[in-house]
Amino acid sequence: MTVNLFDTRGTPLERQRFTWKEISQQPISKLDDDAFTRVRIILMNGIEQQANRFQHLASQMSAELRKPLALVRRTEHHQQTTINWLLSGDHSPIETTIAYEQVAIEVTAAVAQNEPDPYLAQVYRFGLLEDFDHMYRYSALLDRVEGKDANNILQSYTDVIPGRPTIDEHRHPHDDLRNHYDRASADPLTKMHAYTIMSAEYQTRDYYMNIGPTFADPVARALYAEIASIEEQHVTQYGSIIDPHETLLEKWLLMEANEVYNYYSCMESETNPRIKAIWERFLDYELGHLQLVTELFKQYERRDPAEILPQTLPDPIPFESQREFVRETLTREVNLRASGADFVDIEEEPEASLEYRRHLHSEGAPSEAIAAGYLWQPGTELNRDAIRAA
Repeated sequence: MTVNLFDTRGTPLERQRFTWKEISQQPISKLDDDAFTRVRIILMNGIEQQANRFQHLASQMSAELRKPLALVRRTEHHQQTTINWLLSGDHSPIETTIAYEQVAIEVTAAVAQNEPDPYLAQVYRFGLLEDFDHMYRYSALLDRVEGKDANNILQSYTDVIPGRPTIDEHRHPHDDLRNHYDRASADPLTKMHAYTIMSAEYQTRDYYMNIGPTFADPVARALYAEIASIEEQHVTQYGSIIDPHETLLEKWLLMEANEVYNYYSCMESETNPRIKAIWERFLDYELGHLQLVTELFKQYERRDPAEILPQTLPDPIPFESQREFVRETLTREVNLRASGADFVDIEEEPEASLEYRRHLHSEGAPSEAIAAGYLWQPGTELNRDAIRAA
């Protein structure tokens, strides 16, 4: 299927209606649905959350756009609610966290391999190895706090082994800033990748900030605080690769096109027919949003949207296990560190980041405490202890 961004009209905004029954649907099965169905749900929740956040900020900066922003934003809100409510209530907060990290690993790895810009591909690989280590730390937490095996969520698609150690990921803020793409010359896929991964990381940061304080276990609370700090760094990293010279309407146009691209990617690979129908419906809704913003772009900027958008969508994001690519990247690049916008060997890391880290860890590092002696293997710590006792 090919989607033409200029000729496909989608569902008109005035026909984009919801009932509460449509919004609060039957959730997926934690164990019976394919893990990548959950990956798509979490990713699209993040995409919609970022759309809502951007549109609220845009409304504060443009009186002329407030009415169309309000109309689109209400539909975006109901789309996000429908998607987010597809996660079943039998996911514990830590299990949902494991799923969030699987999204970060598998989607970022897929993007890194398809990114046309070599520098930005390196940026994605750099962040990927850090999320990979977060998966390992949270898997240890899940085992020790709930006595559960993370692979029940991961379904053998994603490895549970250390990446770049979380303790080494904390950097001076200036060492999280990257070079941005050029709005005039960058491939449209580059722009969509940037908006996609930034959105996914932003929702992860917010989720950890909301969930972390709800734990009574002091190690769990501290671990969420530590990794939320890294997610804030990741939002800084991925936000900084977006060209700051894009106009407000240009950014809105790109975000709507990116939503179209992501729903299209989800629809093309979804294995659950009921969830696939949701992706198809929301793809049509986003095409309707895109047509509206295209007309606003023409009206207010007197520019052709074809300067910004491709005629047809790129190939969809491949939602599949990226295990071999992640393993190869881990072998080659685990010792890379950041120095300003550049990536350097571990021995060349700037003193500013080393000093920042020394103080932060001066009273201990939660990510080290939770993983002390932990090595993932099938089953759980409780099962293994029982077997050893027998």
